Amino acid sequence: MEITGARWSLVGAEAVLRIRSLRSSGDFDEYWKHHEKMEYERNHQAKYQDGKAPELTSPAEASASTNTRGPLRPVK
Repeated sequence: MEITGARWSLVGAEAVLRIRSLRSSGDFDEYWKHHEKMEYERNHQAKYQDGKAPELTSPAEASASTNTRGPLRPVK
């Protein structure tokens, strides 16, 4: 945290130290799954009726169902 010229607010420094401690303890992956779930609920799920967001599809499935011209080719 002692980078030349860096200035840390108390909140910012505390956030960095918490992330570092999660990585050091090996709990970061579990925390990140929880973080993504909470972010999804805050930003997406709460905006749909009955709290149910539409089912997600993979990018490959989405492009296969809408792409009628075949695979993309580079243009020179």
